[in-house]
Amino acid sequence: MKIAILGGGHGCYAAAADLSEAGHEVRLWRRDAAALQPVIDAGAIVLKDAQGAREVAIASASADIGATLRGAELVLIPSPAIAQADIARAMAPHLVDGQVVFLPPGSFGSWVMAQAVRAAGNRADVAWAETGTLPYLARKHGPREINVSVRAVRLPTGVYPQRHQDRALAVIERAYPSVHGCGNALSAALMNAGPIIHPPLMVMNAAPLQHFERWDIHGEGTQPAVRAVTDRLDQERIAVRAALGYAAPHYPLADHYNSDRWMYGDAHKQLVKSGDWREHIDLHKHRYITEDTELGLAFLASVARWAGVDAPIAQGLLAIVGGFLGRDLRQGERTLEALGLAELTAPQLQQRLHDGD
Repeated sequence: MKIAILGGGHGCYAAAADLSEAGHEVRLWRRDAAALQPVIDAGAIVLKDAQGAREVAIASASADIGATLRGAELVLIPSPAIAQADIARAMAPHLVDGQVVFLPPGSFGSWVMAQAVRAAGNRADVAWAETGTLPYLARKHGPREINVSVRAVRLPTGVYPQRHQDRALAVIERAYPSVHGCGNALSAALMNAGPIIHPPLMVMNAAPLQHFERWDIHGEGTQPAVRAVTDRLDQERIAVRAALGYAAPHYPLADHYNSDRWMYGDAHKQLVKSGDWREHIDLHKHRYITEDTELGLAFLASVARWAGVDAPIAQGLLAIVGGFLGRDLRQGERTLEALGLAELTAPQLQQRLHDGD
């Protein structure tokens, strides 16, 4: 299958190497041509995992997004949600009928990007899909070297518009057999693990993060008090899903720590063991704040307000992060209010998510 991968982050390089090794024709696009040049020159990415390190050739690496998208059945965007609007504008002139765009994860980006492409004048009949996490726990070890600690074993995925669900899932499943449907785009957005895991870790580790040059929030930063808050926040997420009529499995985050039933299986110990998450984290600029809190957690809190679900942990974490950022995160760009959806009733929103525009 011809697959276009858009972005230059950890997940993008992991996907490019992993899917190429699986036999797909992968084209990697990155806006920063200079940063992509080592991959262009070598024609390959070094993939490291439990099987060791090896060179994996990829079909192409380019800063030309039109050439990258041409003929692609699947467009994969494992990039942070903060990049989605820019990527949507860049890809808008090139999308055609029948393509499937997959955001792992999305933070409701399937809706946001579809609207941006339409606003740019492209009326192509595209299926947009998103899931609850990256298919990989991965970190770059060099300009063209990616270390994959864990691969996802379950990827609950929603599709916008939902009427394209069967077609979209059939395409994505050829790349990721672990994918399974979980309903519409809102259901998938409420599977997103990042806004549940990372805001408590950032807030409750704020002092050591600012004191130490490097700190592992998933290792020594994950203590019982943090876990207790994370579990309560996740209960709020599940309560929102239940209030909107979304069925189990909800993938409770406790399974990430305690069992093999979560999206990555029994992954937490492997994550800590890898050492890749002992890093410098800027409380103002790191994607755990810019993506998972300012966008993802603000989105969850807004859906809770709209659904009439009490969510004091989500609202409290937003208030604290807003306190050190100096702004009210309840007014964020990815709330239902900002997206123009808060005035819809639940049946109206569900219908719109099914039918599309």
